[in-house]
Amino acid sequence: MPRNISFALTTQQIRDKTKTVTRRKGWKFLKPGDILNGCVKCMGLRPGEKIERLGQIYVTDVRREPLNLIQDGAAKEGFPEMSAD
Repeated sequence: MPRNISFALTTQQIRDKTKTVTRRKGWKFLKPGDILNGCVKCMGLRPGEKIERLGQIYVTDVRREPLNLIQDGAAKEGFPEMSAD
């Protein structure tokens, strides 16, 4: 069963399919080929509140990289108006 991953701050970008990259601390156990369930909110649900799924995500690459090397990351993360400067 795929793990859930929350996209509360970038829900619309996931729905629009403009978010193609996700950088997360603590997810280094993932491997290329893993499948995740993208959700609006996964934790902190109120009693009776259901998980709203956004779709399945296929992991294509997992790596650690220094933040100062991320040049075009903001657009791929779903924030094209932000720059690395």
